[in-house]
Amino acid sequence: MASAAPTSPLRLILEGQLSLLSGEMERLFQESRERAREELAEQLNQAVRRIRQASTPEERLATLLDAACGFASGAAIFRIDGDVARGERIRGVPEDIAQVFGDFEIPLASAAALAGAVESRDPVIAATTGAEVSGEMAGLASHGAEDRASIFPLVVENQVPALLYAWGDVQGAALELFAQVAAAAWTVPAAAPVELVTISFPEPAAAPAAPELSGPEFSSDEERQHLRAQRFARVQVAEMRLHEAAAVYSGAAQKNLYEALRPRIDAARAAMREKFFEPCPGMLDYLHLELVRTLAHDDPELLGNDYPGPLV
Repeated sequence: MASAAPTSPLRLILEGQLSLLSGEMERLFQESRERAREELAEQLNQAVRRIRQASTPEERLATLLDAACGFASGAAIFRIDGDVARGERIRGVPEDIAQVFGDFEIPLASAAALAGAVESRDPVIAATTGAEVSGEMAGLASHGAEDRASIFPLVVENQVPALLYAWGDVQGAALELFAQVAAAAWTVPAAAPVELVTISFPEPAAAPAAPELSGPEFSSDEERQHLRAQRFARVQVAEMRLHEAAAVYSGAAQKNLYEALRPRIDAARAAMREKFFEPCPGMLDYLHLELVRTLAHDDPELLGNDYPGPLV
């Protein structure tokens, strides 16, 4: 039986160099991926920080649009005024169009996708046809027949004062997060009538109804405390989605969101108790309501058996 031919020294050298090259390429790939992940996280952090630091709704919408343009080919902000969507700002179009966008109006009855986002208070992805986004908007943004638009409502006190409209290469998760942060940090005008948001969800025991702020039970100071508590809860949960995205996903899948996010949730509960429950004994646990609505998608069981329930 013939013996195997001996491996030549040249082949051994080549195999060794190939192994070293493969290892070096893998190392460079891992470093590049890690840098990209860190850069994305920093970009998201900076955008969220700027949106939260804006002092007025107008400044916040401008900052929201700037942030959105880093995650879409083009974007626009619409103000909702009754049954009309009014152009606020737009990016990703020629300058002459951007300058006149402030005079642009779309009746919601003529744009099913915009109306759907306002009515459902949920993001909508739609074909950029005249029936869905209006023929005027389709022409203004030069939408093609196969294009899609992503529409994200800003939900403030159970109302939608504005829409974020994006097209092209849209990274929907980032834009949805920006819209939620902008809504959570929205400044309520002092002269405007305010209502506490009522969030309903299925539970064995009936959830407490949100108080009617226009009634005599609350002073103006208490009203402001309740509104601040709502905004605090929304920001806390939005930051959990930003910084703990993997834990949110796995926790919801395994129905143990509380266990997956225990340090974050416990810290938020402690801050909620200190900032709002101690100064205002009649406070509602808006943090619990927001955890159920946003993280658990209105299914309290996703929080898990270890979740301690609403603060009392």
